Amino acid sequence: MTFRLEGPILEGALVRLEPLDHRHLPDLAVAVEENRTSYSFTWVPRADEVGRYIDEQLARAAAGRLAPYAQVERSSGRAVGATAFWDPRLWPGEDRLCAIEVGFTWLAASAQGSGLNTEAKLLLFRYAFEDWGVARVDLKTDARNARCRAAIEKVGARFEGVLRNWSKSWAPGEHGQLRDSAMFSIVDAEWPDCRVGLEKRLAAILQRASAPYAALGRGPAQASSADDRTE
Repeated sequence: MTFRLEGPILEGALVRLEPLDHRHLPDLAVAVEENRTSYSFTWVPRADEVGRYIDEQLARAAAGRLAPYAQVERSSGRAVGATAFWDPRLWPGEDRLCAIEVGFTWLAASAQGSGLNTEAKLLLFRYAFEDWGVARVDLKTDARNARCRAAIEKVGARFEGVLRNWSKSWAPGEHGQLRDSAMFSIVDAEWPDCRVGLEKRLAAILQRASAPYAALGRGPAQASSADDRTE
């Protein structure tokens, strides 16, 4: 059996990660225009570019390079951002996933700082380590993006160094230029402690919001099939 990168629906108390498709376009077209200065070094499409953005993500998915998600806010039912599994690497000579990256992540300004990012990372990391059995999860960002670097470290990833001229820059006014990327990772031996830390952070967020959350076991944050939808 050949490994194929496909992401299931991942559902938590605050966010529901749904495989990205064109039904998310109207919500995302609104989300991308909320206070665009909050995106900093992160490239986020304009409202009239969201359709092409979805097409490009689905093309990457068809090529086996990406499993793109819409981040759907549970309280409103609106898609307020996106994220993805991507760059899958298999063990040499085996049809088994060794490592995966979590990236292509952005959230509307109104969803930033709400706990959605914390829970989304918990859902994605948990699926990668506990269902796929990966040895590591990668995350990276523009080396100049201090806010994003701090957010990545806050979810438990360790800084590994800066990869010079690693990819093209998404920063405004830098079309055609290269950027240095700050590389972070979580490895399988670190995952249990990382999971506990994320669950504690999320429980505190939900307690402040007077929302229930089961920190033990898989609780409400678990994978479900498309046929299991209740919304």
